[in-house]
Parts: sequence; structure tokens; C-alpha cells
Amino acid sequence: MDILSLFPAWLLEQGPAFVIVLPLLMGAIVAILPSRTLAWWAALIVTLLCSVTAFGLLLQVYSEGASLYTMGGWDPPHGISLVVDALSAPVLLLIAAMAVVTMVYAMPATIAEIEPKKRAPFYAAFLLCFAGLMGMVITGDAFNVFVFLEVSSISTYAIVAMGAARDRRALAAAYNYLIMGSIGATFFVIGLGFLFMETGTLNMADMSRILADLDGGSRVAMVGFGFIVVGLGLKMAMFPLHTWLPGAYAYSPTMVSVFLASTATKAALYLLLRFTFTVFDPSFNYDIVVVKYVLVGVGVVGMIFASLQAIFQTDARRTLAYSSVAQVGYMLLGVGIATAAGIAAGYLHLLNHAIIKGGLFLAMGAFWYRFGITRVTDFNGLSKTMPWTMGAFMISGLSLIGVPFTAGFVSKVNLTIAAADKGWWWAVAVIVVTSVLAIIYIGRILLAAYFGSPPEIDGEMAKRNEAPLMMLIPMWILVFLSISIGSNLFGLGDNFVMASERAANLLVGIGG
Repeated sequence: MDILSLFPAWLLEQGPAFVIVLPLLMGAIVAILPSRTLAWWAALIVTLLCSVTAFGLLLQVYSEGASLYTMGGWDPPHGISLVVDALSAPVLLLIAAMAVVTMVYAMPATIAEIEPKKRAPFYAAFLLCFAGLMGMVITGDAFNVFVFLEVSSISTYAIVAMGAARDRRALAAAYNYLIMGSIGATFFVIGLGFLFMETGTLNMADMSRILADLDGGSRVAMVGFGFIVVGLGLKMAMFPLHTWLPGAYAYSPTMVSVFLASTATKAALYLLLRFTFTVFDPSFNYDIVVVKYVLVGVGVVGMIFASLQAIFQTDARRTLAYSSVAQVGYMLLGVGIATAAGIAAGYLHLLNHAIIKGGLFLAMGAFWYRFGITRVTDFNGLSKTMPWTMGAFMISGLSLIGVPFTAGFVSKVNLTIAAADKGWWWAVAVIVVTSVLAIIYIGRILLAAYFGSPPEIDGEMAKRNEAPLMMLIPMWILVFLSISIGSNLFGLGDNFVMASERAANLLVGIGG
């Protein structure tokens, strides 16, 4: 039976607009709901509906090809278009699915971390963040990328700051994020201004056509490209523009850490791919210089230095945060290889890392929920008091390292092969070295948890006190996905590899 036939025709036809408009409208409604439980249910249903729609759009792309949705019936370049293709559809589904996982986890997490009177506005701000990320990925208009970028960012600053009820350092983290995010958005919109001066249009497909006719354009286009790369680099926490990320991940509410780690940097990297290979073209000299030297350079340095920083962190949340900076370096290395295999490997790691890091932060939040644990030294004997939660953390950690039969292994092997095919044996060595560093910073947590003694409470050994079921279910779903991708259960690993190859072939086909 054709799965696509199960989706209503109107849903697939209006789906591109539906996944943006629904969370935007419901965000305003959820903010004024009198019941905190009703607000949670409304947010959960919205994310579920968007996930189903995103899945249908993905199937439609693979069976019928890319689709173009024109807002208000105005054809591009004069009107705003929404584009669903092999590059955007998987990321769209990733964001929507992680939003569902996060919302399920949110019920117990927000009770412990968010003040009762702020929970409905908190869910509303989350929906706005979600809508902004979906819009960033699906829009075909460059200025609307900026609009949705700001919608997502401003709401993110608010929900990060709401972590102050648990840790006052969330306020400083939100402020730092606001300053750095505003600088990134300013760089991005300045770059768009230069591109508009050069091409006279804001439609990305039209920009691409005009720049190709101009053979890359003048210095105006070059400067615009530089501003866009720096702006998106700030948003994706590209080394050394990553200083906002450790605090934002470590001190924000748990569900915010989970969602940001899984989606925010991934959406920014998607935009970098979209602009670098579709709006611009690697055949332009300035484009290939940035891709081959700048992105590869900062990616490799980030892989090494962020991994070293992760080793010396005393707070486990900051360890995972610096690990995220290092993993962005892996993705940038794949982009910088600039072959179909390299881009596919980087894109695959984008998808896999969302699942891996989501599982790690879900488990980390459960540790805090039960015992207030954040420091590495507090993990002693945790496998005996929270075995299921620690088991999920362990498997996700092994996947981050790249142990066989996990998702991390699949993407790292593909990236290694792509680098070797390019003749970049030094890059292969960097991948191996940073994987060893990951063994150190993840291994020291696992050693404490599995070989340390549980702490004593009131003179007695801490007893088993597992996380709530609504926390365990989403984290083990992500663990199961990681194992399934790594061992190719139900053909899931092949499907993820195929999705990344289709995305890479689209980029290479457009970019020449």
C-alpha cells in the first residue's frame, strides 16, 4: 500500500504553509490559556500535526519530486515561495519530530523547572521558536529567512531566560545569546542587502540565476557572501563564534537544551548549505575559497579545541555543549570536502547528531530532575540508582564517540571515506584523534557512573529512583533510533544514508 495515499490531498497541498502558520497562530492562543495542562496538550498536538505533515511532505518529495508553494497565489520572484525538496524535507521532519519528543518530555520537566504562572507563556514561546525554525528551512525567499531567523531567536532568548527559576545563570546566558545572536542576524541581513544591490531580487532561485549570469557577480556579491557566512556561523556556533552556546545549553530549562541542541544549529547549517551551493556556486572563485579553506579550517580547529575544552569541564552539561561545537566541526568538514560523498556525510551527521545529542540532554535533564545532578563528580554510582536513564546516556554517549552499531559510527565512517577519497588523510587523522578525545570526556562520566559508589543520603546509600516514564520514553525512542540507524534495523540506516545522498546530489547538481 502506498503510504502517501493515507494523507489527505489538501494537507499535502497546503502542508508547506500549514507547518508554519499553525504553530504561529497557536502560539498566540496558548499564551492566554488559563490551564497549564491545556497549554501543554495544545502545544503537543500542534507539534504532532506538524510532524505528520512534514512526514507526508518528505514522502511526496521522494515520490513526486520537489514542490513549490506560492503564498497568496503570487508567483516568485514577486511573491513569497515555500520550497520543499530533498534538502529541506528531511530537516523539516527532523525539527518537527524533535519538537514532539521534547513536548512529551516537557510535562514533568517544566513542572520542576518553570514557575506555574509562566508555563503557558513558556509553551507559547516554544511554539514560536518551532515555527521560526520550520520557516527558516522551508522558505524560498532570502529576506523571509531573516524574518523567521529572528522569530526563532527572540523566542529562544525568552525560553532560555526562563531557566532562571532553576539557575540564575540562565539570565546571563540568555543575555549573551541575545547579543551574539543579534550580531549574527545583523551580519546576515547586511549580506542580504549586498545581494539585493547586486541582483535586485530576494527570491533565492532568482538570485542564483542572476549571479550565474554575472559569473559570480562583482565584489558586492563577494562581500555579501562573507557577511552571510559569518552571520550563519554565529547562529550555528561555528568555532570561534560559539561563545554563546555553552551557557545557553547548560543553564536553560532542560527541554530547551534538548530542542536547541537537536535543531537550532542544524537549521543554521542547512541555511549555510542552501546559500553556499544553491544561491552561490562553488564554481565562483570566492565561494570555493571560503568552502575549502575557511569552513574546513574553522571546522577542524573547532573539532580539536572544543573536544579538548570538553575534557576539562566540571559541569556535565557544559561538556556536552562543547561537544556540540566539536560536532559542528565534523559537519563543516563534510561541507568543505565539497564532493557529493563529503556533503552527504556532513548532512548525515547533521541528522544523526540531532538524535544523539537529544538523547544525551534528555538523560542529563532526568539526572537533575531526580537528584539535582549537573557536575561530573556527582555521577558516582548513578548506574545503580537510575539504571535505565544511565543506560540511555551510555548508549547515546557511545554513539557520539562513534562505536559500531550506532548512528555516530555510520556518519563518521562515511565522513572518513569521503575524506580519504579526496586524499585528505590529515582529515582522517583529525577524525580519529577527536573521536579518541570523545572517549575521554564521555568515558570519565561513564566510569564514575558504573564504577563509582552511590552517594550516601542521611547516612544511607542512595536507593534506586528512576526517572518518570514520560522522561524515559522519549530518551529511549532516540536511543532505539540511534541503534537502528547503526545496525540498519528495518532498513533505517539505509534510509538515512539515502536521504543524505539525495540532498548532496541536489546540491552538487545545482552547484555544478
